[in-house]
Amino acid sequence: MTTPRPETVAKLTPVLTKRWLSPDAWRIGTYEQLDGYAALRKALKAHPDDLIQLIKDSGLRGRGGAGFPTGLKWGFIPQGDGKPHYLVVNADEGEPGTCKDLPLMTHDPHALVEGVIIASYAIRAARAYIYIRGEAVHAARRLRNAVQEAYDKGYLGRNILRSGYDLELVVHSGAGAYICGEETALLDSLEGFRGQPRLRPPFPATHGLYASPTVVNNVGTIASVPPIVLGGADWWKSMGTEKSSGPMIYSLSGRIANPGQYECSMGVTLRELLELAGGMQPGHNLRFWTPGGSSTPLLAAEHLDVPLDFEGVAAAGSILGTTATQIFSDQDCPVYATYRWLEFYHHESCGKCTPCREGNYWMVRVYRRILAGQGTHEDLDTLLDTCDNILGRSFCGLGDGATSSVTSSLKYFKQDYLDYIEGRTAPKLSEKTLVGAH
Repeated sequence: MTTPRPETVAKLTPVLTKRWLSPDAWRIGTYEQLDGYAALRKALKAHPDDLIQLIKDSGLRGRGGAGFPTGLKWGFIPQGDGKPHYLVVNADEGEPGTCKDLPLMTHDPHALVEGVIIASYAIRAARAYIYIRGEAVHAARRLRNAVQEAYDKGYLGRNILRSGYDLELVVHSGAGAYICGEETALLDSLEGFRGQPRLRPPFPATHGLYASPTVVNNVGTIASVPPIVLGGADWWKSMGTEKSSGPMIYSLSGRIANPGQYECSMGVTLRELLELAGGMQPGHNLRFWTPGGSSTPLLAAEHLDVPLDFEGVAAAGSILGTTATQIFSDQDCPVYATYRWLEFYHHESCGKCTPCREGNYWMVRVYRRILAGQGTHEDLDTLLDTCDNILGRSFCGLGDGATSSVTSSLKYFKQDYLDYIEGRTAPKLSEKTLVGAH
């Protein structure tokens, strides 16, 4: 195991994670001792428009994958329209490899609650929702307890801290559908309908929850608001890069010595993250990795020094996504890894649109043929053609994300596919998996 150099350790910038190891960090008493709700007191003395401008000035971008400027999204909410406004927090974290929001809600739920109150005040919302994945029972329990503690202390409810501002906050558990991580499917589910994406336009900013102006933000985005209010825009921009400001929680998993959450200034490289994580496991050498979860194109060992910010990863041909950095070695098979991811997307497709519903169904079967040693060279053309008919033609991003590992693995590891097809690699699947696959 390698020991990180001091200059690499300096890349660690604990902001959202700074309270995680404190005793009883999830309780309001601990949170208040560590700057908790100080940002709320400061925010309630400011004009809502000034808070929106502060978030714009900070350069905060969405931590849920798309990286859209947060302040700009808040500014889209029409004011003086006579309609109720809503804030909805997307806590439906469910993509393979993604695991930064659940520990945040488990270890420091009040950071999210305080962020919700400030953001709701800024967009003039009187009601807010946190939509959490149904399987996240422990995190939901911690979150509901934090919400009740906030009500008991006067941080939620009527006339918050005697400011005249009222806010009701509801924690809603979904049924465990990955599609509900897509913001419009989440809104439909929250309204009691089947979770399926909506046609856009109109957009949630004007026609969101209950056809009213709505902001939908990720857990990490909203939890970043209190530190920005306390520290200021310039302090936040002192971390990260010019266009990707602030720190980010990088979730490292796979063939490394110390998997876990590493909060670093954006722009850190995988080489530096591996150094912080103690390096690869003994006997393993890096071969491929995902910069932002299974819905982002694979990168290879040659991309060790790519800056992990929105622009740097895009320039390398991938997407920063949720910074779920899954790390695979020379003992892992990119063809089999892609097959397992595709099985997930096929299973989680809501079925609303034909490209995603049918395309993923058939690609899974093609992969089964290849991995059972019965693939053909034409199968590779079929996979690329199917991806071409899914990408940009699906109703939402689930279909697009499903194609990422297919096209990128064929780009970097086509020889692995050919080895299965031409018999140099022993089949990984038995012929039993081919029932109905032809």
